Amino acid sequence: MNFSLPSWPANWSRQARSSATMAVAGSVLVLILWLMAIPLSWAPEPIGPSASDFAEGTRVTVELTLVAGIAGVLIGFMAAMGKLSKVAALRWLASTYIWVMRGTPLLVQVLFVYFALPSLVPSLQLSDFASACVALALNVGAYNAEAIRSGLLAVHKGQMEAAKSLGLSNWHTFIDVTFPQAMKVALPSLVNNIVSLLKDSSLAYTIGVVELTNVGNRVQAATFQPMPTLITTAVIYLVLTTVMTQISDAVERRYDVEGRQP
Repeated sequence: MNFSLPSWPANWSRQARSSATMAVAGSVLVLILWLMAIPLSWAPEPIGPSASDFAEGTRVTVELTLVAGIAGVLIGFMAAMGKLSKVAALRWLASTYIWVMRGTPLLVQVLFVYFALPSLVPSLQLSDFASACVALALNVGAYNAEAIRSGLLAVHKGQMEAAKSLGLSNWHTFIDVTFPQAMKVALPSLVNNIVSLLKDSSLAYTIGVVELTNVGNRVQAATFQPMPTLITTAVIYLVLTTVMTQISDAVERRYDVEGRQP
């Protein structure tokens, strides 16, 4: 079942409806993070006494998602450009990064950044939160790279030739012609990757980050009541992913100038 916000007035443009949906869904997300401890406190044990812990864990989960998601887009863009570069060394480096990150489990990557990386490079002694952000960003960046690369390759060469015939430099051709069209193609994959990142952030509990899954495990271990704890954790994840999916769908429609989205 696909949850959706109520329809906006029919006379509103697609862009106006999408912008309104993003604003409403974003406000709902802020209210959830701010006020969710209140309804959770009304629940019976073991949830009620731990309402503030669940609320704080949820905020940490969203912070992980936003920080790693933004960094992952930047990393993905650089990796995509590297893989399409005319410099063989850059192509090899980008291809190796994508191959390694997509071919190994995210859990192993999180543990490697937290435990192994400081042993290899002592100056990179990161906190548990920073380590989780780095591992998540590197992982999602590899998937973003392929999405962005596909978008860049989807732009017809005739578009670039036409831009150059008008006297545009290579830089302006890329910024004004190639990149905007490529991002429209890559956007659905990018926003879906960020929504998936919200759920993948649960692996941060393995290195001690007190996010939502970690809070649920602690409450379960302290009370020996797994059922209400697991249900509460799952419901919170479901609410967060539902709201973020509304935002991601609205972003896709906002920039779907061709009207391909329903």
